[in-house]
Amino acid sequence: MANADLKIILEQVRAGKLSIEQALENAMVSQVGAPVIARLDLDRKRRCGFPEVILAEGKTVEWLTGVVNNLVESGQDTFVTRLGKEQTEKLQQLYPKGEFDLIGRTCLIKNSTSTALSGYVPVLTAGTGDLPVAYEAVSTIQALGVQSKLIADVGVAGLHRLLGQQENFLNADAIVVAAGMDGALPSVVGGLVDCPVIAVPTSIGYGTAFNGLAPLLTMLNACSANVTVVNIDGGFKAGYCAALISKRLNRERI
Repeated sequence: MANADLKIILEQVRAGKLSIEQALENAMVSQVGAPVIARLDLDRKRRCGFPEVILAEGKTVEWLTGVVNNLVESGQDTFVTRLGKEQTEKLQQLYPKGEFDLIGRTCLIKNSTSTALSGYVPVLTAGTGDLPVAYEAVSTIQALGVQSKLIADVGVAGLHRLLGQQENFLNADAIVVAAGMDGALPSVVGGLVDCPVIAVPTSIGYGTAFNGLAPLLTMLNACSANVTVVNIDGGFKAGYCAALISKRLNRERI
């Protein structure tokens, strides 16, 4: 650990901002082989509208909590995605007031006081197997300050289910649609609305679904001109982009 980094940690302990246990965890981050440890982008909120988001996958519990502690101590909202069981349990101990989504595997630790949500981005799923990806999208949208609603199990195998939910998505700023198997739902939704539809292929399916490759190709070939596509199981990316669209629209309406 560089002397400058150690000095910051010690100063935080002296100021009462870090406990001795948290300081030890922060110090351990550099000892587990973190790549020059996380260089947190504390200016990202000013540039991009939301603080840096932490991907939990691939990080040890100690590495993750060290990064989270540093971001929280900077006074910014902290959003974590793809949490594992042990990581979640540790963060729940450290931040009991955090907003944890166990299905979507996310956590939001708020430092801001604003709780009002604006705009509207619903998240649709073709089936219930797509729910983990959909919940990740919903949590992301709400973390960015936009209203969201989950509309699950409205796939094309029973088209009446989708048509029966039109009042819940026709006036949206943008729509996220998660689907596996044949991945046909986003194109159908796109033909019903006048807003961007962000399609998320999921790795649900068997055989020639190829872990999400088949729905990905279907969505890339969607006939509806308002459909765009993110990566397989990319609930976070879809939710983030949809929320940015909504925030820009609502800023222009004011």
